[in-house]
Amino acid sequence: MRHGCQRAMLRQNWCAMATSTVSMKEITRVAREQRDQIAAFGARTSWPAGFTIYEQGAAADGIFLVLRGQVVLRNQVGAGRSFVPWVATPGETFGGEGLEGSAAYASQARAEEESETLHLSSTRFSAMLREQPATALILLRQIMAERTALLVKFGQHAMLTVEQRLIAALVRLAQSHDTRTGSAVPAVPRRLLGELVGATRESISLVLGRLCAEGLVRREGGGLYISDLDKLVMRLAPATRPAMADFDENAPVSAGVRQEA
Repeated sequence: MRHGCQRAMLRQNWCAMATSTVSMKEITRVAREQRDQIAAFGARTSWPAGFTIYEQGAAADGIFLVLRGQVVLRNQVGAGRSFVPWVATPGETFGGEGLEGSAAYASQARAEEESETLHLSSTRFSAMLREQPATALILLRQIMAERTALLVKFGQHAMLTVEQRLIAALVRLAQSHDTRTGSAVPAVPRRLLGELVGATRESISLVLGRLCAEGLVRREGGGLYISDLDKLVMRLAPATRPAMADFDENAPVSAGVRQEA
């Protein structure tokens, strides 16, 4: 009976892990009114589309908060190849390496579209901690939420297929758009999607071909539009149900589990 309970717990833990790996929960973002409070301690800057805000390896200072648009963080991994670990959207941060002190930026930051950011230098961030600790706590919580989302993303690269990673990236970018403004959701550039997914062009083309044939996404020029977000999310549902064959009822319980019992 004891071993049966232990195996049931293992099943539950595995299912929870698989479910969280493909979770489409929308990431927490700093609300618009909270951004106005933080703005008292920072400097606003507008960036044209394609403008490089800072280069990888440059001296870092403070932290940035996106007010409008999208900022892509990009790492060069070889000749003509790059990887995008994060896309910062309104209410999200980037460049937090500058809070470490004597640090360098780990990635290049580039405005994917016309964007506006708020920059808090290390000195101004320290001032906010002293004068408005509740406001500073909002920003610290946002940083930790993004760290969690980044860990989930790395888990997806280890456990999900190319198709599942591509869908997760599309949904993430779609959720980052504020539909309350009434404006249309912009297209996702194919190159950016490839850098987010971290797969070959051939693999991505095959997946996009299937998704377009099923009417889930459509291609227009060099961009992609989501035709049915709900069905796209449901496409990931099978990944949250690990096969029961993975659990052998007759297999001996490990010594570590037996000891905990």
